[in-house]
Amino acid sequence: MTAVAIAPGPEDGRDEPRVSLVVPIYNEQEVLPLLLERLRGLLDGCAAGSEAILVNDGSGDGSWPLIVAAARADPRFRGLDFSRNFGHPAAITAGLDHASGDAIVVMDADLQDPPELVPKLVALYREGWDVVHARRSARQGETAFKKLTATAYYKVMAVLADRPPTPEVGEFRLMARPVVEALCGMRERHRLVRGLVSWLGFRQATVDFERPGRAAGSTKFPFWRMFRLSWDGLTAFSVAPLRLALVLGLLALAVAIPAAGLLLLGLGAGAGAATALLCGQLLLAGTTLVCLGLLGDYVGRIYDEVRGRPLYVVRQRLGLEPPRR
Repeated sequence: MTAVAIAPGPEDGRDEPRVSLVVPIYNEQEVLPLLLERLRGLLDGCAAGSEAILVNDGSGDGSWPLIVAAARADPRFRGLDFSRNFGHPAAITAGLDHASGDAIVVMDADLQDPPELVPKLVALYREGWDVVHARRSARQGETAFKKLTATAYYKVMAVLADRPPTPEVGEFRLMARPVVEALCGMRERHRLVRGLVSWLGFRQATVDFERPGRAAGSTKFPFWRMFRLSWDGLTAFSVAPLRLALVLGLLALAVAIPAAGLLLLGLGAGAGAATALLCGQLLLAGTTLVCLGLLGDYVGRIYDEVRGRPLYVVRQRLGLEPPRR
C-alpha cells in the first residue's frame, strides 16, 4: 500500500485521535457478525473515547437486533435506526452528524473496506492531512462490466464536474473534525458525499489498497441504484446536462432547417416529402422532450431543496444524543 499526496504537504503533526467509525448498514445480517468482530479489534487499538456508529438504513432483515446486541455488550458501539430506508448518502450523513471523534472514518459494512487499513489512514492524519482517501488499486469479485462503467464514470466526471471526485475512491476515507463540520453544514438533498468532500478542498492524501470481495451476502447496489447515484453526482456538481440540451436543440435546428428548405424548393415530392416532414417532426419532438426532461430534473431538485424536509428520520438511538444543529 502506498500513500500519495494530492495537495501540498502539511507543516505539523497531530496527537493520537479519538476515532469515530461511521458504518451505513442495509440488510447486512449475514456479514455483521464478521464486521463487529473486526471492528472490536480495530477499536482496541484506537485511543480511548473512540467509537463505531452503526447506521441501520431501514433494513428489512435482522441487522438492527444485531446492532442492539453489540451496543449492549460494548458501549463503544453506538446505533442509529432510521424510520425507513433513506439511502446510503443519508446514512453516511447521519453518522457524521452524530460522530464525536477527532478523526472520522466512513466505511461500508460488507468488509470490502477492510478495517485493518484504518491505522494507515490515521497515521497520515497524524502527519497533518485533513482528508485521507482509500483508493482502490484493484477490485476483487467485480465483473468486467462494473469495472468498465466505474472507470467511465470517473472519466466523465473529470471532464464535466466543476470539482470531480478522486478517481477510484468510494466513500472509504478519513476526515478530520473541521472537514466533517463543514460537510455537515451542507444539507442538500441529492448528495454524492465523495463529490462534496472534493468540493470542500482541505489538505488531502490517498492510500492505495486492493479491494477484496464481499465477505458475505450480496451487493446492495445493483446497476439501477449505481446509475441513479452517478446521475445525482453529475447533476449536483455540473450544469453540463443543461448545456447538452442546448446543443441538442441547435443540432436539431441544423438538421430541420435545411430539410425544410429542400422541401420548399420542391426537391422532395409525394411520399418522400411526407416522410421527410414526419422525420423532421419526430426529431424536433424528441429533442424537445429530452431538453424538457433535463430541465425538469433540475427543477425537481430545486423543489426538493425548497421543501426543506430532513435528510433522514431516526426511529431510535443507542448511546447517542441528537446532534446540535
